[in-house]
Amino acid sequence: MKPSQIYDELIKEIQGSFERLPDQRTGENTRYEIKDAAVSAFGIFFTQSRSFLAYQRMMEKAKGKSNVQSLFGAERIPSDGQIRNLLDSQEPEQLCGVFEKGHEFLEESGQMAGFSSYAGQYLISCDGTGTISSQKIHCPNCSRRELNNGEMLHIHYAILPVIVKAGESRVLVLEPEFISPQDGHEKQDCEREAIKRWVKRNAGRFREHKYTLLGDDLYTCQPICSMFLENGFNFILVCKPDSHVALYEQVEFLSKLGSVEQLKLRHWNGRNNESHHYRWVNEVPLRRGEDALSVNWCEITIVREDTGKRLYHNAFITHHELNSSNVIPIVRDGRARWKSENETNNVLKTKGYHLEHNFGHGQQHLANFMLTLNLLAFLFHTILDLLDEQYHALRQELVTRQDFFNDLRALLRYMLFDNWNHLMHFMLVGLELIPDT
Repeated sequence: MKPSQIYDELIKEIQGSFERLPDQRTGENTRYEIKDAAVSAFGIFFTQSRSFLAYQRMMEKAKGKSNVQSLFGAERIPSDGQIRNLLDSQEPEQLCGVFEKGHEFLEESGQMAGFSSYAGQYLISCDGTGTISSQKIHCPNCSRRELNNGEMLHIHYAILPVIVKAGESRVLVLEPEFISPQDGHEKQDCEREAIKRWVKRNAGRFREHKYTLLGDDLYTCQPICSMFLENGFNFILVCKPDSHVALYEQVEFLSKLGSVEQLKLRHWNGRNNESHHYRWVNEVPLRRGEDALSVNWCEITIVREDTGKRLYHNAFITHHELNSSNVIPIVRDGRARWKSENETNNVLKTKGYHLEHNFGHGQQHLANFMLTLNLLAFLFHTILDLLDEQYHALRQELVTRQDFFNDLRALLRYMLFDNWNHLMHFMLVGLELIPDT
């Protein structure tokens, strides 16, 4: 099993990004570099250990060096308070390049091809989620929501775009877009405005490939769909009858004329027979009016044959022209949107990344900067699983995410490792996956 250099390349890239963070301090108290604070915070998220730095400080005192230095490249470990103070002024957009570089590694290695979907498209699933909230602590980047008792809840929201593929358990997280008050706007920011900013900022980057955006019914409106198309993105979006009355009136009219095409398939799910019923029609208006955007509509209904119980139903709009040969893969791709919730948001909130935990709110950008570091840690582990043979072997052996991170935390707490490959080799030998050489 060959040692990999991908971890060192990833760390080098994030260190370079940290070194470019501006230092706005004017006094003489500059013992700790901004880079040290950012590297130390990243180590917490990468190891999924809130106590990681405390143990590393004890290790440095006892052994003269710590894993924060040998694995992540910090020179000194600031205190938790110093880390928060040093990073509070840093805007998270300064880290966007690290996400792009991570995806370049996957592209160069050929791994991105494994995420291509129908017609060679890559699916970007977009979903908004709340992160940290408080009734007492707030900052200029907080959104506000009035509770039933009349009190105000201050909360951070973000859109977390990820590249997904049906049948692939891993997702490739992209840089977030934060939903926060915008300069010059009286109204609160919202998810629709945030996705517009994200698409316009990234349109040039994604033009080299074909990308399809997935989203819920919130995005299924003419301004959003038109903006997607103008910036070179296709879309497969959930389309509900209650919010698109004009479109469904047209579908119903065409159905009575026999112009809505249908396809029925029988499917054995391993326990029962299911009936998969597809319906679709091209060129229907998204809304009323002569300027309405024409979209293509499809629907899937899954019924258990022996009981007649409806197991699943959903409908989508897309700019892909629909026919009997592609409606199944397009519906399959549309259904991959659930990975934003199940395999991104839920993993980040419940599987060790503690997305909703307040690692530091700050007075400026700290909460959003910490979230961005957390997402980068999530991306790094995915890239390592795809490109680092030793890492992948360990994740296959330690089946659950919890087992892997429990072992990682314990080893880094008690032992000093010279580098990443030293750590990987030690774990592989300990699990008898390779001989001790």
